[in-house]
Amino acid sequence: MQHYRKDKIAGYLFGLMALCAVLLVVALAIGLYLKASPILHEQGLWSLLTTTTWKPMKGQFGFLPFLAGTGAVTLLAVVMSLPLSLLMAIYLAEYAGKRVQKFSTALLDILASLPSVLYGVWGSLIIIPWIADTLAPKLGVTTSGYTVLAGGIVLGVMIIPLMVSLFVEIFRGVPTLLKESSLALGATHWQTIKFVVLRKSLPGIIATVVLAVSRALGETIAVMMVCGNLPIVPKSILDACYPLPALIANNYGEMMSMPLYESALMLAALILFVLVFVFNLGARIVLKKIQS
Repeated sequence: MQHYRKDKIAGYLFGLMALCAVLLVVALAIGLYLKASPILHEQGLWSLLTTTTWKPMKGQFGFLPFLAGTGAVTLLAVVMSLPLSLLMAIYLAEYAGKRVQKFSTALLDILASLPSVLYGVWGSLIIIPWIADTLAPKLGVTTSGYTVLAGGIVLGVMIIPLMVSLFVEIFRGVPTLLKESSLALGATHWQTIKFVVLRKSLPGIIATVVLAVSRALGETIAVMMVCGNLPIVPKSILDACYPLPALIANNYGEMMSMPLYESALMLAALILFVLVFVFNLGARIVLKKIQS
């Protein structure tokens, strides 16, 4: 009887903790909305999201350049890092020896724990000069190097350790019996990986990509250092851009004397919150359909 009461109390406590997590998300959304409401009431959400002019001193707050910059950098980072991460994880989980696995795991942990500002410095010293002095001239383009491409490369490198580590764990979680059954039927090692391991791991792969995109959407310092921070809609990967997190980080200290400016930055934070929430919700729906 006493153990039953303890289990019941523990269940209530865990339920309360879960409810607190939900309420925290709701409170965060409500707080951001209340702070952003002045500019929403004055100019309207559709006008703010579809205009391109950003002149806070004149009361013009067009968020389209920032949305485009955020999407461009994040999409480029995922497109560049996903194939490489998958191939690295397949090698580490299915082909590499124990020594290589231990060394690679330690190296990935170091890369994942590095401060984002170091990636920004690396991008400024290596990637930007390479784009400006080597890549752009070959393509017949003149650029300073502070571009969508630089932001995508830096951000892609930053999310590779996270994706590889999760992919390896997912691949290792595939039951050995399934692999042995495939090999026993005459399939090669690669065919087993392709038709058994990858298919069985598909929900986990999608969940990992969602987590990586969420991380990429919120990254600030590294991207801010290499993307150029110009409020324009980028027409190519060699144009500058201005992602939403960089907008908030660059301007938050300047808006204290301008209530409408403060409201605009809070709206930027709210948009970022909604993007991450909707993306994760959509991924959950896709995962349920795949698993059903």
